[in-house]
Amino acid sequence: MIEAIDLTKTFKLYRTPSDRLLESLLRRPRHRRHTALQDISFAIEPGETLGILGRNGAGKSTLLKLLMGVLLPDSGELRLQGKLTGLLELGTGFDTGLSGLQNIERNGRLLGMTGAEIAERREVIIVFSELGEYIHEPLRTYSSGMAMRLAFSIAIHADPACFLVDEALSVGDAHFQQKCIRRIDAFRKAGGSLIFVSHDLNAIKVLCDRAIVLEQGRVVASGTPEAAVNHYNRIIADLNDDEPMRPALEQSVGYGNLALEIIGAVLQGEDSKSDVVSAGESVTVRLHIAAHRNIDDFTLGILIRDRFGQDVFGTNSHFLQYPLTARADETQVVELRFPMNLAPGKYTLTAAAHSAHNHLQDCYHWCDNLIRFEVAGIQGPFFYGIARLEPSITAQPNALFSARLS
Repeated sequence: MIEAIDLTKTFKLYRTPSDRLLESLLRRPRHRRHTALQDISFAIEPGETLGILGRNGAGKSTLLKLLMGVLLPDSGELRLQGKLTGLLELGTGFDTGLSGLQNIERNGRLLGMTGAEIAERREVIIVFSELGEYIHEPLRTYSSGMAMRLAFSIAIHADPACFLVDEALSVGDAHFQQKCIRRIDAFRKAGGSLIFVSHDLNAIKVLCDRAIVLEQGRVVASGTPEAAVNHYNRIIADLNDDEPMRPALEQSVGYGNLALEIIGAVLQGEDSKSDVVSAGESVTVRLHIAAHRNIDDFTLGILIRDRFGQDVFGTNSHFLQYPLTARADETQVVELRFPMNLAPGKYTLTAAAHSAHNHLQDCYHWCDNLIRFEVAGIQGPFFYGIARLEPSITAQPNALFSARLS
């Protein structure tokens, strides 16, 4: 178990390096105080995964360094049961002049492993990292992806009770990232706790049990991953929490400046309006929008999520190269048509209207979970997985095989 109680951390900031020297000589302050974290409190139970969201400079990395013992808090208390290891900024704890093999010894000891434990797990760490003969080369010759492989391999094999992961895991190829995710999943199932810091909102929703949002060194939201992601999106969009929000439909969570408003939505299958469609069925999403001022160019988009809150498909009028305009006090209906090539299950559809091509810049109206629907049954050939990719198949008897398609 990990419990943080009112953790606070401040730093002295100097305008120039000489101010630091003058302060020590003259015994007069020449700095200003910056509060990186203030009154941070949370608890993590064994087997639980906590996500941490926040803009750059919100205090995420400082918090992880406090948890790892790299920094000490100015006030507050941190209660830990068991060993913490983690993957912070790439290269933390490494000596680039040493070989990968030597860094296993160095980094392992920094993570609390004994010499006997390092010797016992050295080969497993090397195999997991997939570095091969490069393990004998100096770390300065490694790419960032290779360094991440080694750092993760050492940290996850240090038998932690809790594993801390920063954005460093985003470095490297997709194959090794998937391998890391599988190893983390096995770690969680075995009762390990995980603290996960990422700007990947989808990963936060899929991997985490709870999430907190940091803003200017404070916890401004705490709860389910989906609620935390929604709050984070509002911060990024520079929206004021005190401003009233009017959802398009009662079951939807909405926000935006409402220069343009989504006032109605329906998903319709081939037969009639229904919240149940078949996999492979052609569907139409109809969005009813009202403008409260003239808008020469806006983007309207949709996002489909599965029952776990994972984003499975999204598109918008900009991607589809379909420019949209709106006149004040007028309404219009926008339709999007596509085959519902998703596996049977329950889904939600989110819709958003915004300026330019990024909903984070100037969001007119974001409507979360605007439509709830179910895919039940399959039209056409059966398939496995989360989506049907419309494959075709041919066979050519006695044909010569070539790795290149003609």
